Amino acid sequence: MIIKELAVGPLMANCIILGCEKTKESVVIDPGDETDRIIRSLADLSLKVKYIINTHGHFDHVGGNKKMKDVTGADILIHALDAPMLGEVSAGAASFGLSVQDSPPSDHTVEDNESISFGNITLKVIHTPGHSQGGISLYTDGNVFVGDTLFAGSIGRTDLPGGDYDTLISSIHKKLFVLEDDVRVFSGHGPQTTIGREKRYNPFTRQ
Repeated sequence: MIIKELAVGPLMANCIILGCEKTKESVVIDPGDETDRIIRSLADLSLKVKYIINTHGHFDHVGGNKKMKDVTGADILIHALDAPMLGEVSAGAASFGLSVQDSPPSDHTVEDNESISFGNITLKVIHTPGHSQGGISLYTDGNVFVGDTLFAGSIGRTDLPGGDYDTLISSIHKKLFVLEDDVRVFSGHGPQTTIGREKRYNPFTRQ
């Protein structure tokens, strides 16, 4: 599996390109900004995009949806609970003094335990609410892409609409910490970590 991570936009949100080495089919997770840069990376890797997947609906993770869809024709996937947020992206960015385009509506919504397949790769959808109501993580082959649910040494903020601290902590413990300790965690901001490291050292999640 090809994994390419790009920190994009003024909030340095991590956009992830996942590609199947054999078929060259790919997905783009959270194209928040700098769409031209993401598209160049796809071209460099000779990848064709099947899906644009949003881990949640905040502007710094979906701000590039429109241009990405216009260029690639790929379907936009997001959890049903966050799908309404796609039409409110510009307002969310404006509250931070920034400007982005509203996203087109989702082509499909996803639910907990659903599978998303491209090439020879299958992602398992894990509903991990708390940062937003429809936040999801995506697991495949020893890697989990968690959006803003969990960070290296920290957790997602819960003071935005739809956020809830207790729900977030429950999602982390019941949905993520049941994975093997050596599973690599790709967060929506900041460096990679592992499930085991966050179990042991994350001050927000240690029991």
